[in-house]
Amino acid sequence: MTWAREAGASRTGGWLFDQPYLLLALTSLFWAGNTILGRFIAGHVPPMTLAFIRWSGACVILLPFAARSLARDWPTIKKHAGVMILLAFTGFSVYNTLAYYGLQYTTAINGLLLQSVAPLFVAMWTFVLFGERLTLRQAGGICVSLSGVTVIVCHGSLAVLRAIAFNRGDVSFVVALVVYGFYAAFLRRRPPMHPSSFLAVGMGLGALFLIPAMIWELASGRTVALDAESFASFAFVCIFPSLLGYLFLNRGIELIGANRAAPFIHLVPVFGSVMAIALLGEQFQLYHAVGYGLVFTGITVATRK
Repeated sequence: MTWAREAGASRTGGWLFDQPYLLLALTSLFWAGNTILGRFIAGHVPPMTLAFIRWSGACVILLPFAARSLARDWPTIKKHAGVMILLAFTGFSVYNTLAYYGLQYTTAINGLLLQSVAPLFVAMWTFVLFGERLTLRQAGGICVSLSGVTVIVCHGSLAVLRAIAFNRGDVSFVVALVVYGFYAAFLRRRPPMHPSSFLAVGMGLGALFLIPAMIWELASGRTVALDAESFASFAFVCIFPSLLGYLFLNRGIELIGANRAAPFIHLVPVFGSVMAIALLGEQFQLYHAVGYGLVFTGITVATRK
């Protein structure tokens, strides 16, 4: 019996944790908010400090709920310490720090557009690590949904697409996505343990690895603005894109695999544009409808067996 079956037998809300498409869609919703917020808070909190606060805060929130499973899974954690360290370092420390660093120098639009290439890096790593190739259906679905992302982000205009400029922040964001691709692909090697145990260890190690970088960052003169906006942002990033987002992501990948789960990241710019319409008063345009249709069609094609 796998950890998932053991956990699912007694977990409240077990129905939700057996719905991979819903879990992955919610992850994209949370990550869309994280991308927009990461750009918004760029002048308030430096990137390494924000990443440390994100994972240490999420770990503190999770620990009371994970204590029992951690005690039960501790022998497994020690046995697979190398795998846990690698997953924590790549998926928690490096990926998010590079993404936050990139958002210091690039725009939210560029961040949303660049995230849409993540499925390609997931496919690359699943092939490199395990020799698994994309099926023709998966590749076609990814291309269709990627075109939908481009339509949304570029407002359906070739002029906007040609005018997009890339800088060092974009390079950092691309490197972050390469690291994310490795994490998503390598999740199939995660040890057999309860999801709360896995998350607690990953978040704790991820925060621990960031301490030297955070100290260097603050010692170099970067400051943290401790105002209401910062504290509200801390609460959001600790709970939604971190605690819930990674719990849903890991479970979704376990249920349908990394390659079939990867196209769901194309929902990030979809949700980002919906947030802009709902919260910022932007107008719904025809290109939104076209882009949404392409993204949903691509995901449907890519995830069907």
